[in-house]
Amino acid sequence: MRIDIITVLPELLESPLNHSIVKRAKEKKLVEINIINLRDFTTDKYKSVDDYAFGGGAGMVMMIEPVYKAIEKLKSERNYDEIIYTSPDGEKFSQSMANQLSMKNNIIILAGHYKGVDQRIRDYLITREISIGDYVLSGGELPAAAITDAIVRLIPGAISDEQSALSDSFQDDLLAPPVFTRPSDFRGWKVPDILLSGNTGEIDKWRHEQAVERTSRLRPDLTGED
Repeated sequence: MRIDIITVLPELLESPLNHSIVKRAKEKKLVEINIINLRDFTTDKYKSVDDYAFGGGAGMVMMIEPVYKAIEKLKSERNYDEIIYTSPDGEKFSQSMANQLSMKNNIIILAGHYKGVDQRIRDYLITREISIGDYVLSGGELPAAAITDAIVRLIPGAISDEQSALSDSFQDDLLAPPVFTRPSDFRGWKVPDILLSGNTGEIDKWRHEQAVERTSRLRPDLTGED
């Protein structure tokens, strides 16, 4: 799998994408992640990639030409399954969406910045717009990193225990059940007896019941109860 991220601040993505599971997936050649500096595609001598909005108003806008050039160069080298734009008004990112994207071959992520990107890029080049929540960040780099991390950990082989990813929160529209480890009794705070029983069937049943209860209590929106 290949993920190309277009950004005006490539340094913001260096640390999140060079550690832990993502780093190991890259080392195993399961995924190739490239950070594309948008400023490499501007003819402006000051490397500017933004300008004032037509019609006035506060904030700067990412210019169409450098974004177009960056995307077209990438598209000239390979076919892309999705060209994603990170934006507060995009489709809400979910585990289901991460599952879908993890099965793609090539993805471009355009990290939004400033007041946004020229609308013509969104109209003619972007195939999917994604938001990671109902709030505004300084730029789309952190959302791009979050989306990439969520996708990469689902690639077969990225996690040594693949069953772990399948039992994550939201995989079945349920939150994960509580988990415990040693010691089984800490200052009188005890692990539920069922988890120490060795009865796999009953443990699985208990975990499912806990997942349903936690989801109903903490995220009723996932069950349609809110």
